[in-house]
Parts: sequence; C-alpha cells; structure tokens
Amino acid sequence: MNKKIKVGVIGVGALGRHHTRLYKNVENAELIGVFDVSNENAVKIAEEFDTQVFDTIEALSEKCDALSIAVPATKHYEVATSLLKSGKHLLMEKPLATTIEDATKLVALAKENNVVLGVGHVERFNPAMSFLESRKALTRFIEVHRLAVYPPARPGQHRRGVEVGVVLDLMIHDIDLILSMIDSEVEKIDAVGIPVLSETEDIANVRLKFKNGAVVNLTASRVSQDPTRRFRVFQNDAYISLDYGSHKGLVVKKGKLALAKKEVDLDEYNALEMELTDFIDTVKDRFDNNSQKETKVSGQQGLDALKLAIQIVDEINKYNEQYHFDEIVE
Repeated sequence: MNKKIKVGVIGVGALGRHHTRLYKNVENAELIGVFDVSNENAVKIAEEFDTQVFDTIEALSEKCDALSIAVPATKHYEVATSLLKSGKHLLMEKPLATTIEDATKLVALAKENNVVLGVGHVERFNPAMSFLESRKALTRFIEVHRLAVYPPARPGQHRRGVEVGVVLDLMIHDIDLILSMIDSEVEKIDAVGIPVLSETEDIANVRLKFKNGAVVNLTASRVSQDPTRRFRVFQNDAYISLDYGSHKGLVVKKGKLALAKKEVDLDEYNALEMELTDFIDTVKDRFDNNSQKETKVSGQQGLDALKLAIQIVDEINKYNEQYHFDEIVE
C-alpha cells in the first residue's frame, strides 16, 4: 500500500520547528500543518516550511493520521488524552507526562484504542546506541554529564523546560538510555539537587546502584556556563565515550593484541529524522499490515523512564528536607 501518513505538529517552538522541518524529508509522511498557542509563531513556521496553520488542535487532528506533540510537559496529558481517544497516533516529546498517574493513563489509552504512542527520547537513535545495546550485558559503569545554560526568556511564555525540574527536563534523556542498556532493577538511589534560578531543582547529581552490580553516576544542570553533554560507558572489555558537544564518539575495544579504536559521528538532527521516520513507519505498518509493532521508544518505555526520574526527584526532596536545603535563605 502506498498510503502516506498524514501528520501534523502541535507546538512549534524550538523543537517543534525541527519536527516540522524534518517531516518534509520523511518518505512515508505527508505534512498537513501545524498548531501553536501563539498564532504568530505558527504562521512564521508554516511560511518557513510551506505548510498550513490550523486554528485549533481539533481542526488539525481531523485532517491527520498521526501527530507530533511538542508542547510544555505540563500540557502533555491534557493535549494527548482526547487525541488518543479519537484514534490518533502520537509521538510525544519527553517526558511522556509529569506524573506517573497521567503517563500510565496515556499508555493505557493508546493500548485501548490500538494506536502508536512513541516518546521522543531522540538519543536512542544516535549511531553508537546499537553498539551499546548489543553489548548491554557487559556494562559495568556509566558516567554522564549533561550541562546546559539557563533557558532564555520568551515573551509571553515561561522559559523552555522550567515547568519541570532538571531531572524531568534534561536528565530523563540519560535515564532512558541507561534503562535500555542495563537489564536490572535499581537497588539504591543516592540523589541531591538544588534550585538555583527556578522553583525546582536546576542542578542534580545521582548515583544509581543496580541489582546486577552496575553503577551509574549522573549529573544534570541547566545553570552552567559551559554546555557539556558527555556519556561514558565502561564495559569489561571496552570503553565508549560520546561527546554530543563535538558530535563525536569514540569506541575503544580490547583486541587480541592491542586496543582497537573507532570514531563515531553523532549528528543529533539526523537522529531526530531517524526518530520521526521510525514513528511514521510504525504507524504505516499498522495501516498496511495491522501490525502491533511499537516505536523504538514506546509509551511503556517512556513511562519506565518517568518512574525512575520521579523516584530520583523524591530522593532529592527527602535529602533537601533532611538537611534543610529546602529552606529559603533571605
């Protein structure tokens, strides 16, 4: 069947703009249009990428088989609920929702209505992940640094991402990667995080101990001067370093006689295009073959990442209460 999947984008801020741009490159997608609470922004993006502006989510969804949702995290559940009930396939930007209860309901709704629910953990699509996932049983230690500058002010809107703390805003990317690589339950969480410029934690450090002995150390910040994104994995016979700032990775593997080194190119926008292609192809498979195949990052996997993220936030809150870090100093 040659049917193209009619797709729209809800929310065309910084990330939604890239969804709109890249759907033009996805072979099995037909971009129908966009919606944004800022009509001015929607018109700007629609003109840039030669598509249509819709006045309401409902009007856009009526014309579409599938939609990308790139609205603030606190609006995910509200926006997605009616769309899932009406049988629309959704790609939801991370996090899936801001509470476990809401995320659980979204996963259940997708199942009840036999629709695809994907979650935008885009870094699962980077070129090094297939290597890491194929060798996940060998993972012993992971160290992650994800540091960003504080989001700039936006006229008439809150700063991007600060509707949630840095764990749900940034660290959740790495939580999802870790859960895809370590097939074991978390045994212990040590976490600390403090608010600096917002009302929730802006910098956090977490140490996770898994029941299989693997250990992970995560640091996330959105109040740093020098943006850094590094993901380092230590296995019993290999070392993998991913530097998203330079878009380069390095795999060092022990051979019979010496260490073998291989460089990996990390192009995040190609990764996003791969994510969109995976979503559209999964939806098309539902139409063509009545398949029950899920996207590479399913709603359930998004829920699993959210559950661990919320556990981490709870531990941060307990720590701050114990040491009175939650008290405001004038």
